[in-house]
This record gives sequence, structure tokens and C-alpha cells, in this order.
Amino acid sequence: MKKPLILVVNDDGISAPGIRKLIGIMNDFGDVVVVAPEVPQSGMGHAITINATLRCDKVTMDDGAQTEYSVSGTPVDCVKLAVNQILARKPHLCVSGINHGSNSSINVIYSGTMSAAVEGALEGIPSIGFSLLDFSHDANFSEGEQYIRKITQSVLEHGLPEGVCLNVNIPK
Repeated sequence: MKKPLILVVNDDGISAPGIRKLIGIMNDFGDVVVVAPEVPQSGMGHAITINATLRCDKVTMDDGAQTEYSVSGTPVDCVKLAVNQILARKPHLCVSGINHGSNSSINVIYSGTMSAAVEGALEGIPSIGFSLLDFSHDANFSEGEQYIRKITQSVLEHGLPEGVCLNVNIPK
């Protein structure tokens, strides 16, 4: 049986500490493909690129077995490119984050992290957005790892209702 295929995206950029931590965790659950913005795209909401050419470059970060792509667009562009162009099969799971800061209340509407998870759900993929409630420069993205693992395992085993994504805010 094939390992689960896990798509990892974010809005803080491909080299952000939150996504690097999330990639490391997801590598324990399956085959990971990362498709993330080349630069931070916080607050982009559900925006897509329509007036520019998207660039997608395969990159190597030397911190795991994952395949990675850096995209010149928004988090939603990343999900759309992954599903429609990059991946040969539909992912079993789409995870977005770990966001550097909260994604609660009205902020969810503007969040690139959550918009990527919502786009995954719209594509029929069980999706989770993870955020760390810490805006400090030295935020510890290892906090909450046990919750990320437990929630990920549950969603991989049981799925989610169609069109549903989870928004997980990890306390400091």
C-alpha cells in the first residue's frame, strides 16, 4: 500500500521556521510534497494571481525526504498548482502552516494559511491549518507538536466531512 501523500503549504514563505517544523512532522506520516510561496504572503486571503505569470521552481532545502516547490504566487495559487499541475495523484491530506501568529475570529478571512486549507477542502482534500499563538521573533514552533501529530493521525485515519477543514490554533 502506498504511503499517504501529504501536501504542505503556508503563507509565511518556503523558508519560514513554521513550515520547516511542519514538514519535519509530516515526513513521519507519509510522502510529503511542499508547494509554498517563495516570499511571505501573509494576509493575502483567498487571492489568486491573475495579472502576472506564476513561476514554480523545484528547490532542495536539505532537511528531509520531501519534494519541494517554491512559487511566486499566493498560498491559494500553491494549492491550485499542486493539485492541477504538480501532483500525479490527489493528496490524502493538505496541511497549511505552522503560521507565525493566531488565525482566529475575523483574521481567518484574511489568512493565507487558512485560505490554503480552505482551498484544499474545496478541492476535496481533508485539510488542516495550523497556527502558533506567538508573534515573537523567537517563537518555539515545537510547542504543540503532540497536538499536530494527534490531529494529523486522526484525520488520516478517519478523514473529514466533504468541504470541511480544520483551523487549529496552538496556545503559547
